[in-house]
Amino acid sequence: MHSFTELVDHCATFTLETLRAANDKTVDALQASGATSLVKTLQMIQLQKAILAVGMFSLFEASLQDGLKCRNGFDAVVKVLDDEGEQDLKERFDDLFLAINVLKHGRGRSYDALVAKIKALPFRVKLPGESFFFEGDVSEVSTLIEVDDAFVQLCGDAISEVSEVIRRVHPEFA
Repeated sequence: MHSFTELVDHCATFTLETLRAANDKTVDALQASGATSLVKTLQMIQLQKAILAVGMFSLFEASLQDGLKCRNGFDAVVKVLDDEGEQDLKERFDDLFLAINVLKHGRGRSYDALVAKIKALPFRVKLPGESFFFEGDVSEVSTLIEVDDAFVQLCGDAISEVSEVIRRVHPEFA
């Protein structure tokens, strides 16, 4: 079997391309009709991106736990990144980990931690009291993190980079 990181990268690319094509087709159809089903399709496409990002991270954690023979894959990642002096990658991975927690659980400690450093983040977080990222965007779904193609790519890139560092230390890690 191919490595998780290779497969997840191809999966993310395939899914984003497929969703982009569906989005373009739906936007074209909306030019002729304002049907509710078309608006729901655009929202479904946005929701699928959030599901993809959450799924990528969740499956990566399972891969880490199996490959590193540990109970908490993300704690193991933090230790490896610390030991290897990969502070920038550790911070980027932690920010994405927090964002995934926010997507899964909503407001809480992870959300508060992201809001506290909102200006330094490479993705958008909905501020307290903010209702929309883009008011009037019929495709927007109710999430506290803006999950666009760039966010999904950030997740995939972080998983790949973290995996490379882990393989340096644990060559048996697939």
